[in-house]
Amino acid sequence: MFDPRIDRHLIADQGEVVVDEVRKHWAATVAAVLELFGGTVVFLLTFFVPPQAWWVPALAGGAVVLHASWRILEQRMDRFVITNMRVFRVHGILSQRIATMPLSRILDISVHKPVVGRMFGFGHFVFESAAQEQGLREIRFVGDPDERGLTIQRVIQQAGLRGYAGRGDPSHPAPPPAPVLPPPPRVPASVAAAASYDTLPVAVERHDENPAGTMGWDWLADAQRREVERLAELRGDPPQGQQEPAGPDGTDTAPIDLPR
Repeated sequence: MFDPRIDRHLIADQGEVVVDEVRKHWAATVAAVLELFGGTVVFLLTFFVPPQAWWVPALAGGAVVLHASWRILEQRMDRFVITNMRVFRVHGILSQRIATMPLSRILDISVHKPVVGRMFGFGHFVFESAAQEQGLREIRFVGDPDERGLTIQRVIQQAGLRGYAGRGDPSHPAPPPAPVLPPPPRVPASVAAAASYDTLPVAVERHDENPAGTMGWDWLADAQRREVERLAELRGDPPQGQQEPAGPDGTDTAPIDLPR
């Protein structure tokens, strides 16, 4: 009846196993034990008071003893469990309460160790999570807090959740990196020289393979040359190789037909 029965809260069909089950440190029951001792002393006063008033210390001492016993049992029933999928807390005696938090929602873990805690080996966990569950906001009186904190970090790391920094939710993976495009092909010198003419932009259809009768980038040079010749024909320029003869000084030496 007073066993929290952690096993029945596990998701066995999904392969959930207990990594660590944390009980309250004995320091959590010190106040309750002192209260129990004080209630016992008050109850013993029953034998030293007048017979007419025996029920006063008996009633007061019994109430204090029952309250202290309840507090001790409550601390014993409070368990903090670390599994390979989540962390959860089970506490309560007659009515049981369960608070759970997936590992993907744990953003930060703070460990507070007071002076007394450093002396006797206990501390308090403070969880910062995306949902801020109040039941798991603070776990007090954790024995060996440094080792338990490292255990939680190891479980998170083994689950592969540290890659989702800043989100804490693996359902929104990071976008894939942009593909690296290859550098543009190097243009031959003949093509660059042909492109230096005062020509209009030429739309050249790109093919994956070289057309028949061309080698490398020669087809692009031929297209540029044909466009230059076409523009020269439209302007009325003489074709290349058929220019008017000129004299040694560069003047036109063609015969002039004068009237007689």
